[in-house]
Amino acid sequence: MVSKGPVTTFLCLLLGAFTRGASTQQAFRVEPDNITVLEGAVAILQCVVDNPSGVVQWVKDGLLLGPDTNIPGFPRYSMTGAPSKGEWHHLRIVGSRLADDGGYECQAGRSKESPAIVSRTALLSVLVPPKTPVFKEYEANSTVTWVAGVEYTVTCSAGDAKPAAEISFSKGGSPLPDVSHQVDSGSSEKLSSTVAVLRVTPQSLDNGKSLVCAATNEAISASVVAGFTMNILFPPQPPTIEGYKRPEIKAGETLKLTCISLSGNPLATLQWLKNGNVVSTSWETEDASSASRSLLTLSIKPEDNGAQLRCEAMNQVSPLPLLASVTLHVVFLPTEVSILGSSSTPENKQISLSCSTTPSNPPVQLRWWLGWRELTTTEVTVTKAAHGGTVTVSNLTHVARREENGLPLTCEAFSEVMLFTRSASLPLSVKYPPQKVWIEAPPPDSRFRAGTKVRLTCFASGGNPAPRLVWIKDTKSLKEGTQVASGKIVSKELILTTSPSDNLAIYRCNASNDGKSPALTAQTRLRIQFPPIDVKIMTTAKEVRRGQTLTLTCVTGSSNPFATLAWFKDAENSILAETVNTFYKLNILYPPEFSSEQPAVAQGVEHGAVELPLRVSANPPKLNCSWSFRGEVLRPEGSPRHHLRAGGSLAIWNLSRVDMGQYRARCHNPEGQNETHLHLDVHYAPSIRSLGDPVIVDLGATAELVCIADANPTPAGMFQWTWLGAEERSLEELELEPEASGAVGRLRIQGARQAQAGLYECRVDNGLPPPARGSARLIVRYKPEIEKGMGLGKVAIPGDRSSPATLQCRAQGVPSVQFSWAKNGAALHPDSPRYTERTWHEGTWHSSTLTIANVVSVTHNSATLEWIPGFDGGLPQRFRIRYRWPGAPSALYMDVFPAQTPAFTLTGLSPATPYSIGVSAHNTLGESTQGPSVTVTTAEAPSLPPALIGGLSALGALLLLSNAALLACLLRRRQARAGVREEAKERRKPSAGNDYSSGEAVNPAAWQTLLDSYSERSASSGGSSVGTWLGYMPSREYRPRLPPHPERAEGETDTSTTDSAFPARWLGPSVPHEYEDVMEPGVYEELGALHLRAPAPLYPGALPCQDAVGTYPWRGWSPADSEDPLRIYDQVADTPPPGADEGLPFDLRGELV
Repeated sequence: MVSKGPVTTFLCLLLGAFTRGASTQQAFRVEPDNITVLEGAVAILQCVVDNPSGVVQWVKDGLLLGPDTNIPGFPRYSMTGAPSKGEWHHLRIVGSRLADDGGYECQAGRSKESPAIVSRTALLSVLVPPKTPVFKEYEANSTVTWVAGVEYTVTCSAGDAKPAAEISFSKGGSPLPDVSHQVDSGSSEKLSSTVAVLRVTPQSLDNGKSLVCAATNEAISASVVAGFTMNILFPPQPPTIEGYKRPEIKAGETLKLTCISLSGNPLATLQWLKNGNVVSTSWETEDASSASRSLLTLSIKPEDNGAQLRCEAMNQVSPLPLLASVTLHVVFLPTEVSILGSSSTPENKQISLSCSTTPSNPPVQLRWWLGWRELTTTEVTVTKAAHGGTVTVSNLTHVARREENGLPLTCEAFSEVMLFTRSASLPLSVKYPPQKVWIEAPPPDSRFRAGTKVRLTCFASGGNPAPRLVWIKDTKSLKEGTQVASGKIVSKELILTTSPSDNLAIYRCNASNDGKSPALTAQTRLRIQFPPIDVKIMTTAKEVRRGQTLTLTCVTGSSNPFATLAWFKDAENSILAETVNTFYKLNILYPPEFSSEQPAVAQGVEHGAVELPLRVSANPPKLNCSWSFRGEVLRPEGSPRHHLRAGGSLAIWNLSRVDMGQYRARCHNPEGQNETHLHLDVHYAPSIRSLGDPVIVDLGATAELVCIADANPTPAGMFQWTWLGAEERSLEELELEPEASGAVGRLRIQGARQAQAGLYECRVDNGLPPPARGSARLIVRYKPEIEKGMGLGKVAIPGDRSSPATLQCRAQGVPSVQFSWAKNGAALHPDSPRYTERTWHEGTWHSSTLTIANVVSVTHNSATLEWIPGFDGGLPQRFRIRYRWPGAPSALYMDVFPAQTPAFTLTGLSPATPYSIGVSAHNTLGESTQGPSVTVTTAEAPSLPPALIGGLSALGALLLLSNAALLACLLRRRQARAGVREEAKERRKPSAGNDYSSGEAVNPAAWQTLLDSYSERSASSGGSSVGTWLGYMPSREYRPRLPPHPERAEGETDTSTTDSAFPARWLGPSVPHEYEDVMEPGVYEELGALHLRAPAPLYPGALPCQDAVGTYPWRGWSPADSEDPLRIYDQVADTPPPGADEGLPFDLRGELV
């Protein structure tokens, strides 16, 4: 809608055109028309004005956009066209948005020649395509599971479209009817959202198809779609069974059945049941053929006859399982034929046997065989069994004969239809007694010596079962021998080792079996010759002692033939090997007697064990022996080291050298006592008892290294001497003479030389490990000898006043050499911080280094320092000088610049004043401890000539005048800049007669555009209100020396600001420094500064004007306001300069806040 203001203005323009007559008027040649564009496209509203004399601009929904071609505040808006044709008023909108939708007017402002004109309102309609459709119940591009035949509701919405979107549904590419729509407002006023609802009942054929929701409107040519895949669940088809084709199947065969169920979603699950019991739950699916298959493999058994096999198919939507079944008809044969009853009987007796089969289908026939002869005396019966089978039973009766013994008795089951036969058999055993028995033995007149082996064999023939043979000696049964059968003859062999009891003994063999007949028997007799059975020697005396008479009587037992007696003493005769003999031992009593082999010395090793042996005999043999050592009786009972062995020997454990000595052994029995002595020698490893260390001898004198050892044994060559110098040198090369005498070894040094000095080792080895070692040092004393050479007499250093000087002195001598340093004959003070002396010793060589560093030069107002940097901690380090003078309340600090320079000249010092100066280092992680301080006293101040004083006074006056002029200049510029700003503010106020003051909104950016021309003219007339400071220098190149600042503890308040020498104006801006390039002007003005009185400068003065302006650029302040600018406390002096953190890890970098 066109506003009332523009309509009134248009009527006034028409009226003015009639009143002005033929004057040239501005008019529209082309007015904008309604247009429609897509969102994001370029929209052009045409406007051509003939004879434009006023300001041409566009109005959007009542908002003036301004006359600038690049419309401020609307970066996508611009006025374009062909200026030569007057077509430069078209409104071009790039990337059209919904916010651009609205009414637009083209206006030409009022001018002296023509009134204002306004075009008709053109509507710009921006079409917005619908967003991607969204399903309410489901997720797009997903798979949705439905059940066939069930109705479902699908809600699809397409939002934020202009005009409202039209929604349609399709299933598998086919459109769906019965869709209800509803249009609602969108996320903004001009947008609409469409909601469509579809009711659909899926079928099984819809499985896998896509359900698509499509949204379209005039803004797009192709619909925006979203959809999902339908997964339709439906039951499978009834199953079928394949693989059972024959009417019958034999037991033992393998039956393979396949159950197939087609279709269904999901595909059917299959299971097999046998007689109602589940036998298989495995199946497989084929998606390509939409089928489920289950293979059942059965090994057919007789009990499967008549069994029902059923296959069930179902899925999660099947109401009931779908079935298919088959019934098995199994043909099976008997698996076993068995005979019941005993086949063993006495001859001429009747036997009864029964033969039966296991179940079979169909039944089988039975018949009996004896050998190859069929027996007919049978009775057959057939009965029903389980699983539809039958059992056949045949009973046999038969009279057994002796000649039938051992023939097989067979029961045969057969079926002529099935060509089947199976049998069972057992041997017929007819019992009858043995026929004959006899013995094979030596002739009756044979004679054997006792101990001779004789073989007797018994034989028996005939009989069933085979006869059992038993040997009997007189009336006692014998278990010896093994029975052997060979055909119908059995035998049992008896091998005898003859003894006197076998003489004329009767050996009998009995043969019998299970028959009732008496046993058959045969016998034989042996003749044995043997010596007397026993021989005894008897006496009447109970105890016999030496010198007593004794009578012995010999008595023999029975023998064949008679025995002959003979006596022997301590001798053997060959006759005794074939005869029976006995011995009589004489028991003669006597006191202990030590053998001639009794040792007199026993040896042992220290820490080992030793046994002191006793070779003693006595009768009675039971002895009581005791040991004593050094007059003291040893008591082994309960002793951990002494143990009494059987026979009286003494064992000593854990020997030590104190056990060495003479031992006495005393033994006694009831007949008396005796004693002997034995010496124990204990061997032990050597140890050095004493070794003089050190042995000091003067040069050319005689000395002796004595090594005293403790060892056992002490063989010759036990002592060995070795020189332990850096080089291997023998004693012959050193001209040394080793000597040894027993446990003492000596090494003699005659005419001692320097080359013989050093460490010597004494090694003692007597063959028992470990050898003993000891060392002794031979010290040959001689006076110091200083090493001289080209590199030790002079030292040259660079003349850069930054390198320390190092002097070195080396000397050789024994004992240790002491060093002292002197300069020009005067000894150096050891506590002087300028001199560092270090001494170290290497054997006979001794070295001392003197380092001269720190202060290089001192004047009346400066001191030049040098130092050696320490470890930097892995980061760039900077140095800080701490100095203090007597009477100062605290120390001052000065940061060294450049940062890593190990030398610095400290200036601004007072003449003839002692200063304590120290250096510390710090990096971004912290500060080191304060190093040692150096005390420096400045020189006396030089006197100034009168002419110089006058010149300096004139220069000071000139500087004061220049500062005053500069201050006036700065004040004038500030006032001019304030006037320009006030004038600009007045001109920015809109006038009452403005064309756009009738209530129309004005684009602020466009309004500023209209004022730009005024600002430029006022700036040109009033001069520049913004400029640069005269003394400005880029902070990266500006590197003034940092002012010192006093030391103050953390949290301490500086009260020095109340000093009269530092007035309150010093709380103004501080002197800038190298850190100012990280701050904005005026930041430190609010911080203020704290100052401390310091020694007065050498002479007063002021800085040049240009330097003052460049150094103090804020608020028009000049150095004239200061009386002493050289002692200013800088609060940010510790802050690193710009770029100091460059190269640091990010987490170590700091920032000045």
